[in-house]
Amino acid sequence: MRLWIGLYLTRLPLEVFCPNWSDDQCSVVLEQEGVLAVSRRAHQMGVRPGMRRSGALMLAPEARMHERAPQQEQAALHAVALAMLQYTPQVAPGEGATLLLDVGASLRLFGGIRRLCRLVRASLQKLGFSGVLGVAPTARGAWLLACAGGGRTLKLESLQRVLQRLPVSLLPPLQRHQRWLDGIGCLSIGDLLRLPRPGLQRRCGGEVLEMLDAAQGLAPEMHQWLAAPPSFHARLELFGRIENTDLLLAGACRLLQQMSGWLCARQFAVVRLRLLLEHERGRQACPPTPLEIVLAEATWREEHIVRLLKERLAKLELPAPAIGLVLEAPEVEPMAPLSDSLFPEPGGSPQDRQRLFEVLVARLGAENVLQAYPKADYRPEVANRWVPLHEKVRPADVAAELPPRSLPRPAFLLPKPIPLLLRDHRPYYGSRLRMVSAAERIEAGWWSQTQSRDYFIAEGEDHAYYWVYRERTAGTEDIRWFLHGMFA
Repeated sequence: MRLWIGLYLTRLPLEVFCPNWSDDQCSVVLEQEGVLAVSRRAHQMGVRPGMRRSGALMLAPEARMHERAPQQEQAALHAVALAMLQYTPQVAPGEGATLLLDVGASLRLFGGIRRLCRLVRASLQKLGFSGVLGVAPTARGAWLLACAGGGRTLKLESLQRVLQRLPVSLLPPLQRHQRWLDGIGCLSIGDLLRLPRPGLQRRCGGEVLEMLDAAQGLAPEMHQWLAAPPSFHARLELFGRIENTDLLLAGACRLLQQMSGWLCARQFAVVRLRLLLEHERGRQACPPTPLEIVLAEATWREEHIVRLLKERLAKLELPAPAIGLVLEAPEVEPMAPLSDSLFPEPGGSPQDRQRLFEVLVARLGAENVLQAYPKADYRPEVANRWVPLHEKVRPADVAAELPPRSLPRPAFLLPKPIPLLLRDHRPYYGSRLRMVSAAERIEAGWWSQTQSRDYFIAEGEDHAYYWVYRERTAGTEDIRWFLHGMFA
């Protein structure tokens, strides 16, 4: 099924200066001393497109005046196109502030055109732009629907009926002939199609007929597809000096949307990413604040990265307000295929557990989230070793380091063994302890620190289990007991 989404960024000249996730500022965009676009707050104060600069300043003296920036608009349009690559590999620029997405091959993957449109709108919101979507079986038809205010039609026959009701002013080649068309009463595309084709071609040119035939599916369409760059590096100039972490996170989400599109287009998954927070330049220059995230499990989805960034930004102390953001993906790897397991694993997949660990590291710090990596030694204090999660530890390495033993041992040992009291010749810890296992004798460390102990599993009156040992010291009759660990 051939289906296109036309995406029209309705407020692009304004939102390159103040994204829709920023604070509602009083902003006005000018073009040749005339008002081109206004923010919501400026509109409430009476400023309207088409006014002169002086009139806008009389109504809103505190308004921030911006000259239209075509280069910034093109850069923003390219950023949106890069983000849309996560939904289809075929994204092409349209005329003006529009993009064309060939989504016919993506419908089953994303659950149909309705859900796909919701995802596109959500991504556009995170990018900080407002847009209108048009859906049609042809690219030119989807573009016309988007420019007309939006609409969705899935069949070619219904598209031809919808197009006849659209105004002729939507066709760019006819804008210079608007007075002549109004004079002959040709107001809609349907009226235009009833005119003789040879006369229309002589008067308005062949480009109009080519556009009408392409919109109706009567002529082929050629497009120049967007190609993802070989490496990812994106920068965002912030609209002011920002210290609010929520606004910084919103700006980072825009860059993450671009990275998600780039990863999907290149079939990569990110392992390590770096966010640089740029500060004031000039005499009061301050070096950028780096924020690096290392993922235990490579991913190309932005939801998990957003959670990690939120945790890291909440604990970050900025030396100065941020004026720009830079996102890089210095370490990527080929995207792993989806699991072909028929039944889900109980307790979640390994990827789910890795994401949980990464959130804990971001919240508690890498030094407070450790994994077991025992050392090949009979002495429990030496064998009990824990390392940070970012160190790669394979289960085979752990199994090779475990010493042979016949009795279970607790997962965690006390930092220092606790001496126990003796009552009725039995060790006491809250209550008298009863030995429920045979002795496990450990004699090792003659080359550094000699140990000679008999370990037991003991049970208290509260039915809790403890790991205790009896120290064997030659030449003395005193028997000393120690608590070394507890069983969960």
